[in-house]
Amino acid sequence: MTLIRAKAPLRISFAGGGTDVPPFPQMEGGCVLSATINRYAYGTLCPRTDGNICIDSLDFGMAVTYSVEDKWIYDGKLDLVKAAIQKLDGNSSTGFDLFLHSDAPPGSGLGASSTMMVALVGLLKEFKSLPLTDYEIADLAYAIERKELGILGGMQDQYAAAFGGFNYIEFLPDRVVVNPLKISTDVVNELQYNLLLCYTGTSRMSSHIIEHQVSRYESGEALEMLRQLKTLTVEMKNAILRRDLSLFGELLHEEWQTKKQISNRISNTELDYLYETARKHGAIGGKITGAGGGGHMLLYCHYKTKRKVAEAMKELGCHIRDFAFEPFGLQTWRINGSQP
Repeated sequence: MTLIRAKAPLRISFAGGGTDVPPFPQMEGGCVLSATINRYAYGTLCPRTDGNICIDSLDFGMAVTYSVEDKWIYDGKLDLVKAAIQKLDGNSSTGFDLFLHSDAPPGSGLGASSTMMVALVGLLKEFKSLPLTDYEIADLAYAIERKELGILGGMQDQYAAAFGGFNYIEFLPDRVVVNPLKISTDVVNELQYNLLLCYTGTSRMSSHIIEHQVSRYESGEALEMLRQLKTLTVEMKNAILRRDLSLFGELLHEEWQTKKQISNRISNTELDYLYETARKHGAIGGKITGAGGGGHMLLYCHYKTKRKVAEAMKELGCHIRDFAFEPFGLQTWRINGSQP
């Protein structure tokens, strides 16, 4: 029995998040600076011959079994998985077992849900021997999640997971362009050495934040802030390429202050207190990753103060997450085995 496996990396978004949320990209074009890390969404597919599809999600503690002949209904039970199967496998399948798990739960701010969708598309692409490019995988993952299921959100996570590495991603009215950044190893190491990733202990429903952001954009209230985010994203990209990481840290602070003005749901009193405490102990800049509201906080620190910042965050109940940057995107492979 041949098993198919896939893993796709989660991401840290440094700048531009929000400019990738429709309709802003279609109207003015958005851009995001992000990097993938060594945290992943995983999947294993084991073919069957009885026409049954068995899905086991470790993250949701849920296992369900369907027949390929069943009429699948989106009822809140693993809808992402069902939508991907319907899109790529349809009713012609002989069946399979699917085992899924992630290093971070949905609502973590690391793009977990969209990354899992990319891993799913990768598994089913390999299972069906479909000749999809990285762009087509990301496009398909976005279409399933945002259009088929109607889940509000941006476009960056799918492309980050499919391509991997450090990327400056442009969201143009008619296409997406992923620009891999050629960053020297010493700059990557220094950036990783000075960054601190803290789990705040709370997750959030990004769709609620996104909905409020879109309404403020459509009313004109958030337009100028989104334009400022685009400018800051370009400046942050240039700072990294020029090896000016102190400026990068300062721009990270400016980006967070700007992003909070887009919607009052992006931050809250507790998160503001965490961030100000980090700054008082030596953090140069930082932000909540993802849509905001909770999840992970990313902080850029001088190496002499990083430990003090970490201790202050732990005293406030945060959990420090070790990480390394991941240069590769979605990976799929086949092995021989009898168990998924």
